[in-house]
Amino acid sequence: MIEVEASPQYALVLHPVLGREGSEYSRLKLEEATLLGEALGVEVRASLSITVRDIKANNYFGRGKIDEISTIIAEHDINLVVVNTALAPIQQRNLEEIWNAKVVDRTGLILEIFALRAATKEGRLQVELARLGYERSRLVRTWTHLERQRGGQGFLAGPGETQIESDRRMLADKISKLQKDLDQVRRTRALQRTKRKRAPERVVALVGYTNAGKSSLFNRLTEGDVLEKDMLFATLDTTHRILPLPSGQNAVMSDTVGFISDLPTDLVDAFRATLEEVKEADLLIHVRDMSDPLSEQHKQDVLQILDSIEAGPNHEQSMIEVLNKVDLVSDEFRASLIGNNKQDQHSFMTSCTKKIGLDTLMEGIETELSKADHVVNVTIQPKDMQVRAWLHQHGNVLDEKILEQGECQMRVRLTPVDAGKLHTHHPQVFV
Repeated sequence: MIEVEASPQYALVLHPVLGREGSEYSRLKLEEATLLGEALGVEVRASLSITVRDIKANNYFGRGKIDEISTIIAEHDINLVVVNTALAPIQQRNLEEIWNAKVVDRTGLILEIFALRAATKEGRLQVELARLGYERSRLVRTWTHLERQRGGQGFLAGPGETQIESDRRMLADKISKLQKDLDQVRRTRALQRTKRKRAPERVVALVGYTNAGKSSLFNRLTEGDVLEKDMLFATLDTTHRILPLPSGQNAVMSDTVGFISDLPTDLVDAFRATLEEVKEADLLIHVRDMSDPLSEQHKQDVLQILDSIEAGPNHEQSMIEVLNKVDLVSDEFRASLIGNNKQDQHSFMTSCTKKIGLDTLMEGIETELSKADHVVNVTIQPKDMQVRAWLHQHGNVLDEKILEQGECQMRVRLTPVDAGKLHTHHPQVFV
């Protein structure tokens, strides 16, 4: 890991431009990579987009580009180079030797940020598992004495075992232990989800690209206290809060880790226990930053990650869109959003900072959750009036009248769970 606090890190951020990538797109991707560096807590002293016409197997960049970058490193006293793409282990090691600076690719950078931000035991386990999987493929970079052999030492190291073999075995043992620990986490999570399914409250999960405003929306709707910061990956650990609905009923809202393009596969696999919370939710709320020029592409990135965990609209899971930060867009763009929004019953325009559109969004959330509800007609005898009190507490009473003999006729909207409880414990009211 990068020891951010041990010594100052002065970074150069490089974005390789491949193919016909447009200049504006390149600028925005370089800006995102720079923000990732700043999220790690390093000082970004220079950033540059580099056109790459032919990827070199050994060094990624050609000789001329490497020399050009070497000059920038010397001018700015750089000791960390961030390359906004996936590097092969040999490329990473060779560039470190040439530039005499630590080199980290996009995958490594995101892993570093996750390791820095993980606050819970579960989060740290997940990040450590992903990091070890990443490092296992980079032992060629870690050790310069790979050919050194050592004799047998007890039963752990056989005769003639090379250092690389020993290190791979040690990593494999650590990974195996972490996987067992995470399996226990998954079992615990599964039990918690089973209990929540038995509870009447539905689960609403916030998803979206990192820094889209999920935590801000979470805090506005639930009076939560999740960290709000204009920073990539400010939230890593899932948080749950009660979400009061307009009808007086409650749901449970969860704030989840933000997604990003080219999210490392090791991270997706390691965070599967957390991402299963998304998969099991009754409703997904996809929060989008409409002030971001890459908002449409980020939407596709989010949908792709949801598909990879078998969640989202392609897997028969309800989802609505929140078009957030509309206070930061131009009047013309806002007018076009309003026009499109009238045609789409599943998208809502909001601004968390200006508190715009939150009431309409809450109504939309309840409407979407109610689509699976059961509307029941019941007649309650005077001796069963405790059932009437229960229905007022757990349901949305649509109609109610008292008959001459004291019976109470009610039309009530109930969640599937509560409708099942009513049928099981009080079948007489359906006469």
